[in-house]
Formats: sequence, structure tokens, C-alpha cells
Amino acid sequence: MLNTIINNDEYRALSKKQIKEVIQLLLNNNQEFAVTANVKGISFEPPLPTSILDKLSTFSLFVLSNYTYSTIQLNNDYLTFEAGFGKENFGAQVKIPLLAVFQIIIGESILYINSIATSDNFVQKEELVKKSIDVFKNNPKNKKLIQE
Repeated sequence: MLNTIINNDEYRALSKKQIKEVIQLLLNNNQEFAVTANVKGISFEPPLPTSILDKLSTFSLFVLSNYTYSTIQLNNDYLTFEAGFGKENFGAQVKIPLLAVFQIIIGESILYINSIATSDNFVQKEELVKKSIDVFKNNPKNKKLIQE
């Protein structure tokens, strides 16, 4: 039953909207926060060295404060920010799909929990949609249909 709900497109859209709105509220109130996120869906640019990436747990904590907080960007699909990793403070832009955000935390209190991030196929579904959109955009016949 839970998997049926978690994989329901309407529930996923609702959860994504809620995550965005909670984060936007925190940003509007200049409230620093942290997120735990499923690293299976996260991209790092430049890619993290294997020595650092291998040390990240499946659900990793990202504290969004100070400089990192000042770099936050939020859109309908992703939370992005710059962060340093490891002893070397390796800098990377972190791009987290909103549905990969498992928890939103203030201090030591959990403000929001997203059960979709625990699903095995949350990333696969998001990637399929993105690939489908990319295929559509790359077809020259569709260029006139796309407004960018």
C-alpha cells in the first residue's frame, strides 16, 4: 500500500511542491537549515573524488549555513548550493532533486520528512522523465514547440 502511494504521480507532485515551499519559507525568513538527502539522486559538479564520494552514506546530511547558505538556488525541481567536502575542502556544486530530500532540519529538530526519498525507484522515475524531455528537445522537429 505504501509503495502504491509513494509511486503515485499526484502524491509525488504534492510532495515535491511541499518540499519546495518549506525550503522557500526558510529562505524567505533567512533561516539556515540542513537537509538529509538520498545521494543516489545527487549530482556534484565537478564530480567528487572517489575517496570522498565513497565516504558519503546513502542518506547524507548537508548543513546549509554561512557561505553554503548564501549560494542556495531553488527551482521547481532542484535545490542547488556550493559546498566543500573532505579534509581538502574540495569545492563542488551540489544539485539535489527535491524528491531526494529526505529530511529538512532546523537545529536538532526535524521540520519535514519525505518518504519518497527512501523509495528504491524515486531516482529512476525522475531520470526517465529527464531523459524523455532531453530526447524531445534534441529532435529538430520539436525545436519550434520549445520556448526557452
